[in-house]
Amino acid sequence: MADEDWKAFELDKEIDKQRRSGRPYNEFLRVPALSCGVYTLPAGAKDLQGPHDEDEVYVVMEGRGRLRVEGEERRVGPGTILYVRATSEHSFFEIEEDMTLLVFFASGG
Repeated sequence: MADEDWKAFELDKEIDKQRRSGRPYNEFLRVPALSCGVYTLPAGAKDLQGPHDEDEVYVVMEGRGRLRVEGEERRVGPGTILYVRATSEHSFFEIEEDMTLLVFFASGG
């Protein structure tokens, strides 16, 4: 099996790398059809992201808040899995507890 056939990651290590990076998002995988990363938002933060060109899935690992997508809102917390279609306006808000999210983009474009 070639090295490019698969990769393994330890979630706790990827979260630690993201936190040490000092940036809100740290990508740990990019291949032609997929990219993955860890995104964090501290309590009270403002999520400044805009629409993406790729479909996206968020898995809330820690924290609580709300997500607004194209004017619709939903409370989110640990274990919530969210799909957001490409080009949809979306952002997290009313972040009550520091949030850690695992993020999958459909295209590494």
